[in-house]
Amino acid sequence: MLKPDAVVLGAGLMGRLLACALARRGLRVEVFDAGGPEAEHAAARVAAAMLAPLAESAVTELNVVRMGQYALSRWPQLLATLERPVFFQQQGTLVLWHRQDAAEAERLAGQLARTSAALPSLPQAQRLNAIGLTDLEPALEHRFSQGLYLPDEGQLDNRELLAALAHQMQELGVVVHWHTPRTPTEVDASPGAWLFDCRGLGAQPQWNALRGVRGEVARVHAPGVSLLRPTRLVHPRYPLYIAPKPGGLFVIGATEIESDDLSPASVRSTLELLSAAYTVHPGFGEARIIELGVQLRPTLADNLPALRLTAPRRMAINGLYRHGFMIAPALLDAALELVDQDHSPLAEQLGLALIR
Repeated sequence: MLKPDAVVLGAGLMGRLLACALARRGLRVEVFDAGGPEAEHAAARVAAAMLAPLAESAVTELNVVRMGQYALSRWPQLLATLERPVFFQQQGTLVLWHRQDAAEAERLAGQLARTSAALPSLPQAQRLNAIGLTDLEPALEHRFSQGLYLPDEGQLDNRELLAALAHQMQELGVVVHWHTPRTPTEVDASPGAWLFDCRGLGAQPQWNALRGVRGEVARVHAPGVSLLRPTRLVHPRYPLYIAPKPGGLFVIGATEIESDDLSPASVRSTLELLSAAYTVHPGFGEARIIELGVQLRPTLADNLPALRLTAPRRMAINGLYRHGFMIAPALLDAALELVDQDHSPLAEQLGLALIR
């Protein structure tokens, strides 16, 4: 058997995207992953997969916002290369708040305005009154008197995407070893082959700056709720997001806990998530809880992603934190530039950290 031209460790979101991209270039690609095709160990499986650079600017740096803006045009191109369809939507983000949280909402609006001033190419947030909100989201029925609309932001279905990428790897002839965890020193990659480490927290022994940030997400079936786009609820302690998926499914999340604890979701955080969702739409009171998911997001000290060249033809990609789907296309394309020319104009343009 011929040795591979590229070995990818980890078949989460980054690993699958990278393996497909390399195989399309005609390389023989081999992948090792601790889990299976369902990505049960990957942070990408427990995610809302929102593509919301302006909304996320409230909690991250401008370079991540730039990567998110880049992804909004790049994701449709990437999805077009897959044989299986993946739900993708770009109808903006709606931000709501209750009257008692108006001061926090004003603080958020100010932050979004500063982001728009720094990045004029990013569409600005639009203020809406009760009529404007109901016109945009008829299901709200005047429950809120004010809101913000962030145009052009989007989302996709994370699990459809992971399944489509797994199928595409098979179709492209990628050799995948499921349930076979490997470290960089445990694979037989020739000096002329590329070795990519995309293991997330699995790479912590080799990249000790990594830490886990716990997230808890509820997936519910609520056919009586007809929200058309991702909706965020401002709250001083647990800003909530609700992402509608096909088939009456909704992904509801908010919690972000500095912990490497992977135990089941707590009663407190579950009550907070679902109670807040109920205040957005009472139809969530009759929703059925499909899953309460917990996962650790791989995070570096500055909460920013990085590419690290550990040796010739040896690259680690990590630190995607809470922004995995929003920044993955930028990391993918920067990594491919490094393969081609040993430097990445895209990384320089977007402010993506490159460690040598």
